[in-house]
Amino acid sequence: MEEDTYASPEMPMGGGNDRASIIEKINPDEIVELIRMRLMGMMKNPMTGTWEKKPELKNNAISELGAWEITNLILSISNSNTSLSKLKDVEIRKRAFSVMEKSVKMMIANFGEYHITNTAQLGYISEIVFSITFITLKMADAEGIRKMITSMYSENRSILQQSEQKGRNLFRR
Repeated sequence: MEEDTYASPEMPMGGGNDRASIIEKINPDEIVELIRMRLMGMMKNPMTGTWEKKPELKNNAISELGAWEITNLILSISNSNTSLSKLKDVEIRKRAFSVMEKSVKMMIANFGEYHITNTAQLGYISEIVFSITFITLKMADAEGIRKMITSMYSENRSILQQSEQKGRNLFRR
């Protein structure tokens, strides 16, 4: 039997706690960790759950230092505060390009320590940096996430109020 996970008027969702739950769910730490490990040429073993180096990924893999520094740069953008901010498209594009440009400069300046061996790696990594940065910033475009959270909170409150009114009407004949 499948468990019902939807809120009903009889059992409303948790009100203010739902906003915190949503903010936790948009926290990008997991994707940044995934990117970090993949930049090092690693994949998670589905059987053991541990990260393992994959020889077939070695051509684009960079050092642990490089992976950490590049993903730390991504984390400056990829966080829930950014997702909840109010940004315009022009600001988003400039910032995403700026972060990508900074990552390229870091890779060129530290090519030895990062194990950058060819220009294809620069393009590969800078594309990843630009994409995750742009996508995260786009969540803030036109207050998308903020509006979604606000509308969910309003909807919850409305359901609660309807539930309370139905309860009163039932006993007030």
